[in-house]
Amino acid sequence: MYEIAHRVLALRTEPPCDVTVTVGLPYEEPTGEWSCPYRIDGLAGWEHERKVTGIDSLEAIELAVAMVRAALAGSHEAKEGMLVWDDMQGEQRARTVYVSVDGERNTAYIAMKHEIVPGEAMRQVVADDVVLDYGDAGQLLGVELMNASTLLPSEMRL
Repeated sequence: MYEIAHRVLALRTEPPCDVTVTVGLPYEEPTGEWSCPYRIDGLAGWEHERKVTGIDSLEAIELAVAMVRAALAGSHEAKEGMLVWDDMQGEQRARTVYVSVDGERNTAYIAMKHEIVPGEAMRQVVADDVVLDYGDAGQLLGVELMNASTLLPSEMRL
C-alpha cells in the first residue's frame, strides 16, 4: 500500500502500545470503481490491509476514513477509554457533530454523537428558539434549532 495518510494513537495498556492507522492511495479497479486501502495496526483483528470501494477516488477515501472511524469507535479499547490521541491531550481539537435540517419545518438538530436513541434525553431546557437535550449524567446530547434558516450559518443552510 502506498501511504497517503496516517495517525498514531496510544493504547493505555501495561505496557503502553501504539495503534497506527494508515490510509493508502486510491486506485481504479478493472470494473471502473475506485478502491482505497486502509489498515489499523495495534488493534486486535485489524492488522491486515483492507479496502473499501466507491464510485470515484474521493468517495473511496471518504469511505476508508469512515470505516477507520467506525472501527476505532466501536472497539472495546475505545469504549473502555484506553484508546487516546496523546498528541492532542490537553489541547482543544475539533469534534464531529451531526447536523440534520428539516427545511419544511424550518428546524435543525445538532447531535453530539451519531445516534441518540429514543428515551436517552432525560431533560430538556428551552431558551428562545433553542431546545437543549441532556442525558441522564447531565451530558449535552443535542441542540434543536426552531428557526434554523436564521440561526444556522449560511454555509449550513439547505
